[in-house]
Amino acid sequence: MTADDSAAELDRLAELAEDVIRRARAAGASQADVAASVSSGLAVNVRLGEVETVERNRDRGFGLTVYFGQRKGSASTADLKPASIEATIAQACAIARYTEPDPCAGLADAELMQKDFPDLDLWHPWQLDVDRAIEIGREVEAAGRANTAITNSEGASVQGGDALGVYANSHGFVGRERGTHHSISCSLIAGKGDAMQRDGWYEYVRDARGFPAFAAIGRKAAERTQARLDARRLATRECPVLFAPEVARSLWGHLLAAVSGGSLYRRASFLLDHAGKTVLPAFVDIVEKPFLPGGHASAAFDGEGVATRESSLVERGVLQRYVLGSYSARKLGLQTTGNAGGVHNLVVAPGSVDGAVPGFEALLRKMGTGLLVTELIGQGVSIVTGDYSRGAAGFWVEHGKVAYPVQEITIAGNLRDIFMDVQAIGSDVDPRSSILTGSVLVGMMTVAGE
Repeated sequence: MTADDSAAELDRLAELAEDVIRRARAAGASQADVAASVSSGLAVNVRLGEVETVERNRDRGFGLTVYFGQRKGSASTADLKPASIEATIAQACAIARYTEPDPCAGLADAELMQKDFPDLDLWHPWQLDVDRAIEIGREVEAAGRANTAITNSEGASVQGGDALGVYANSHGFVGRERGTHHSISCSLIAGKGDAMQRDGWYEYVRDARGFPAFAAIGRKAAERTQARLDARRLATRECPVLFAPEVARSLWGHLLAAVSGGSLYRRASFLLDHAGKTVLPAFVDIVEKPFLPGGHASAAFDGEGVATRESSLVERGVLQRYVLGSYSARKLGLQTTGNAGGVHNLVVAPGSVDGAVPGFEALLRKMGTGLLVTELIGQGVSIVTGDYSRGAAGFWVEHGKVAYPVQEITIAGNLRDIFMDVQAIGSDVDPRSSILTGSVLVGMMTVAGE
């Protein structure tokens, strides 16, 4: 889709949204908002050099929420024809008339709506046709299979997509968003029989010009897979644990879950009432940066039209605020932080207890002997209690050097203790996510094995 086409489509969605809000108000709604979207994409999967799947998608979504005083009703449709829109309005209004009043229901306050809409460099359509996608997939997989340790392949995937969205409400706010995301991945198998190992690699970008050489993705997938051959189990022990960047971001995801409004007003968080309290060592700073050019979660406004802003989440180890939309904020007697729908780019600053800014190799040396985790398995985490137990795989490290791969182990602890025992955060930031973090070294965890 060209820039002109996307602008015209956004205008059409905006006009429809404003018209529906007017009609909902005419039907008796005191407030209303609309979220409308259009997305399209191409996905190709290649395995052993042959095309497995080719998928094209074009999806539409339209959701309306109305408020009759403090009564709320919502309805949605994927059909934008007049009859479907009319039915959606009627359904939302009917639902609202029968729901119980909720004193916290309603739009975010009008004075909080975003008024400035900077270009965040999020729109980079990839002129990708099926033949070119197949060619790239074959190139990626062939580069991986050229490694003699690789015995089989789960294939390579090439995907390109774009999305347009409009959010409008009865405050007169109309916000337009457009963005692109593209990915290439490869998953390979090394060894045979019980000795088989699987791993892979992927790249995820807004602008296809940001991809490395396609063959390099396959080679990296092969190298990671080969490195896992002859993996061992460990005897149960306590030791330092280094989370590689691609898994370290899950730790910060748990932190976000614990300080998000839904967990807090339900009193289902181990960090309840912790704003203004120390939750991490003093060297740790975490900042939300919604205006990062090309960021995976950059946005000028949140899911309620509230203006986003750069803001510290953790400063010198102290939790500065919670993560709130307007509903959870009202439940807690606070104000929205502009996070309806989530956080907009979380940047975790590198550093360590001794003041150094370590790279990955320096982190290995700092750990000395311990476990490097490169894969996490399962969902054994309780945000209510902070108890943490997950299956893991990675590498045993001795004297600051990778010694051998390990598998079929479990790492365990409590998130409260894990966060306070963070010894260092690396400068080796993984850019493929909206949580931008390097490796994270934790001083001591339980590793359960044989």
